[in-house]
Amino acid sequence: MMPTEYPEHFRSGFVSLVGRPNVGKSTLTNAMVGSKIAITSSKPQTTRRVIRGIVSGDDHQLILVDTPGLHRPRTLLGERLNELVAETLAGMDAVAMCIPANEKIGPGDRFIAEQLAKLHKTPIIALVTKVDTVTRGVLADQLIAVQQLGEEILTPDTGEGFTEIVPVSVQGDVQVDTVVEVLTKSLPKSPPLYPDGEVTDEPDDIMVAELIREAALEDVFDELPHSLAVVVTEMGLREGEPEDQPITDIYAAIYVERDSQKGIIIGKGGQQLRAIRQRARKNIQKLLGTRVYLDLVVKVAKEWQRNPKHMNRLGF
Repeated sequence: MMPTEYPEHFRSGFVSLVGRPNVGKSTLTNAMVGSKIAITSSKPQTTRRVIRGIVSGDDHQLILVDTPGLHRPRTLLGERLNELVAETLAGMDAVAMCIPANEKIGPGDRFIAEQLAKLHKTPIIALVTKVDTVTRGVLADQLIAVQQLGEEILTPDTGEGFTEIVPVSVQGDVQVDTVVEVLTKSLPKSPPLYPDGEVTDEPDDIMVAELIREAALEDVFDELPHSLAVVVTEMGLREGEPEDQPITDIYAAIYVERDSQKGIIIGKGGQQLRAIRQRARKNIQKLLGTRVYLDLVVKVAKEWQRNPKHMNRLGF
């Protein structure tokens, strides 16, 4: 339900988190929202969709837009993900570029900064992530390097660079609240855009599909890093169950690109698929708040990352 009264200085708007793959965008999004709305992995290019997380406070509503990592694409899927990020950035009130403290700035960061330089008049904030992994000296050097990156690429004429630079770490909750405050300052004065209590506008079936993909990635990422896609084919409450003990029936398909990959997902005697189902069920039950029956099948869509028809069918 939308609030009918709000402070005159209330701010509400959209901020996109961008950065190279695996710099902590999804983990930081979940920490600020206070709920798991984006899947995470230690491997790069896990995020494939634009995911909105809603951070509501007494005087603000910050809508965080977590994007796939910007990178130089090698497949049609990669090209479409980059196009998705570009389209998303055009409508933001501000953009936060995530740069890890434990990796030197490289060509990928410069490539992203060059894309952001095209966003005239949009505040660009730098978030230096994973600061818990480095010493104070290394962090100081990285903060200087980030400042120089902004001055050289974002605003070469004026040298103003990033609007602000904030070191942050989800581990130990280092300055997560400060990031929310800094991002909120860039929002326009506006009433809330989403009802109070909502943490995302992602449909449940998409969230469920992502949780299944996360569970599958945990063990098989090295064998088939980007070949996994998941589609929920049917989902609904089971009829005839007690109201205080509902069961959600979910039928989903895991798609891979080759027959050999299908065998990896299923595992010897179906052992791997059972482990995926068990991990996914646990997180889906937390998401839906009901008991869950999860039926998984594995299908092959040959070279789907390069096939426009397959990609459209799989939601890309």
